[in-house]
Amino acid sequence: MTKAATQTEFIRYSELHQELEGFDEFDTRTRCEFFSFGSQELPVFVNEFWTSKQRAGHPLHEVSYRACFKPQLPKFFIERLTEADDLVYDPFMGRGTTLLEGALLGRKVVGCDINPLSERLIRPRLELPDLEEIEARMGGIDLGSAVESVPEDLFAFYHPETLRQLVVLREYFQARQASGELDSADWWIRMVATNRLTGHSSGFFSVYTMPPNQAVSVQSQLRINERRKQTPPVRDVKAIILKKTRSLLRGISDGDRELLKQASRSARYFTQSCVDTPQIADSSVKLVVTSPPFLDIVDYQGDNWLRGWFNNIDTSDVPIWQLKREEDWVAAMRSVFHELHRVLADDGHIAFEVGEVRNAKIKMEALVLNAAKDMGLSPELILINDQEFTKTANCWGVSNGSKGTNTNRIVLLSKL
Repeated sequence: MTKAATQTEFIRYSELHQELEGFDEFDTRTRCEFFSFGSQELPVFVNEFWTSKQRAGHPLHEVSYRACFKPQLPKFFIERLTEADDLVYDPFMGRGTTLLEGALLGRKVVGCDINPLSERLIRPRLELPDLEEIEARMGGIDLGSAVESVPEDLFAFYHPETLRQLVVLREYFQARQASGELDSADWWIRMVATNRLTGHSSGFFSVYTMPPNQAVSVQSQLRINERRKQTPPVRDVKAIILKKTRSLLRGISDGDRELLKQASRSARYFTQSCVDTPQIADSSVKLVVTSPPFLDIVDYQGDNWLRGWFNNIDTSDVPIWQLKREEDWVAAMRSVFHELHRVLADDGHIAFEVGEVRNAKIKMEALVLNAAKDMGLSPELILINDQEFTKTANCWGVSNGSKGTNTNRIVLLSKL
């Protein structure tokens, strides 16, 4: 690294430390602490750095996925550590929050995820079709068509007529993809339909079930139905898709559309392991913002089985990490950091978000630091976004320091 680059980096970190220390946007003062790691005393900044309010981000983010972080998290780092046209990368892109927020902020974006569902959730929101185009396409799909058969076990979730329409829609997308005719309107409709498969209101295709980012097993749903004395009602599939579409597109400005259009031209989505991404050039990424699998806390394969069915994806064949032992998690993250060091620019940063797991007995930031050690990465600080739980978290029975993520805990790394 050149002397000039080193000085610029030092100035940037001094400004960031000063801002975090004095941050009071939500009327709370930052607690400044230290985390001992070997011979280092790493600064820790604790505050509510972004809002805990629901629906505070851009409406396009309102697509659910298990264990996703809020858009305010990547926005916080993108605004402070990148400039226009810099490349922002998420190696565990999930629903694509980092990519979408980066695009809306005028950055170039790239994402990777082993789960094929990820591209299907983010790509349509960058390659944004017009509402009129979506409405016309929906009007041209005959959901009254006959089907040879339906998976009867799914009657636990859906009225037979609703399920028949979903099978028609599923077969339509398969045929369009096989013929190479799948376009931005199709991508969008499939994404919205995937997001409406299960939920706890009339805005979903299913009878009342678990929150929309998880599908319980058929047996569990049958027990829910029995306990609640409910049977799946007929749902208007087209109306639900169009209602959610209008909600996602509400308030989108011409400027937003132009930013998304520009980002989509260079955006890349890789369905593969992030430990080997030769498609990404050396030293090309200015900022990584990501959240890896948290040990064995989330069963991404099991939770996505119904979304997988609708998208013709066998989730049992997707090799998503389910790492139960701390040493296995550290070893896996070391391989990730090795590749991130290669693609990271000399003045780039990694914001690596983890949470509290197993009743807060394991501090994931310590595991991150162990994984980053000797990988050519330097820990700069730990930021802890501490806030009250949201409505969604409460419905999971999550309480402070238990059963999942209590706080956003971000280890900020730079390249040595």
